Amino acid sequence: MAWLRLRREVSPGCRSYQASRSTEGVLRLTSTAQSSTAKFCLNLADIRQAAERIRPHVLMTPAVDAWHLHQELGCRLSLKCENLQYGFAFKARGACNAVFSLSDDDAATGVVTHSSGNHAAALARAAVLRGIKAHIVMPHNSARVKLEAVRNLGVEPILCEPDSASREATASAVQQQTGATMIHPFNDARVIAGQGTAALEILRQVPDVDTIIVPVGGGGLLAGTLMTIKSIRPDVRVFAAEPAWADDAFRSLKAGSIQPALRTDTIADGLRTPLGTLTFPIIQHFVDDVLCADEATIIRATALLAQRCRLVAEPSGAVPLAAILQHGHLFSGSKTVALISGGNLDDLRLLD
Repeated sequence: MAWLRLRREVSPGCRSYQASRSTEGVLRLTSTAQSSTAKFCLNLADIRQAAERIRPHVLMTPAVDAWHLHQELGCRLSLKCENLQYGFAFKARGACNAVFSLSDDDAATGVVTHSSGNHAAALARAAVLRGIKAHIVMPHNSARVKLEAVRNLGVEPILCEPDSASREATASAVQQQTGATMIHPFNDARVIAGQGTAALEILRQVPDVDTIIVPVGGGGLLAGTLMTIKSIRPDVRVFAAEPAWADDAFRSLKAGSIQPALRTDTIADGLRTPLGTLTFPIIQHFVDDVLCADEATIIRATALLAQRCRLVAEPSGAVPLAAILQHGHLFSGSKTVALISGGNLDDLRLLD
């Protein structure tokens, strides 16, 4: 089907879901009651502490009014431009929070991670800022611009096969050999807290926001956003956006458990990873909907951001706009913020 949508029908305190088919043919989620005192790996205080910790090392990126698109989209859209962050991606937030949270003893052994690109460069940069060593594992099919970003920071990537098992196994071997501290790209409470700081900025920059849409891969950015927004403004809807070719978040919520990524060929390379054990419970509890976008619409959204808004976004960062284009009725008349997560575009032909 051209698109998939999950509607979350859940009362406060419900944590698990059962899937059913509505009369309109939309997949709905109904809840089964569990404890109203859900426990997650972080809370709002952790995100606020992260904001203070990383303030010297990251930018407060602008929230740009995309007035060029209002009429076409039928909503008042602002773009939270994390493509203008250091390293041209939101990952600088989580990486800096994780690295600068380390004790001196832990930092002395360096850090290690696996990443398709943006977290890799962000962690390498954070390590340089703290003066420690970084070991970066990357799939061999990572975007050229992302490989070069790591090398430009003086780190030679350790290449592996482009699947989650290979990434994790290679990084684990490096950790055992070096004694470095693992900084997972999304399944780390310190990383999630850092990513959540972008949502704090959104609430200050766009105080009348009623809808936020965020890309989802491993779920660190989405989980951090949800924890921030639903703690401060529970009335604000938070949608997740992912490629239809990498719909594991959709399938995970449907199944009630983390599902593997079935394909690794979506153009949105930063969203190919499955959800993490720390991110999934937060997403399952709080997210309003998961919206999937097809490849053609992702390409169109990438071009629209460049042509109409003069913003360079990588396809992963353009997926929220693609989801709005495909599911416009959900945003009609709303004040929406789309988080543009990164700008490390490898193929400039997508801007034509």
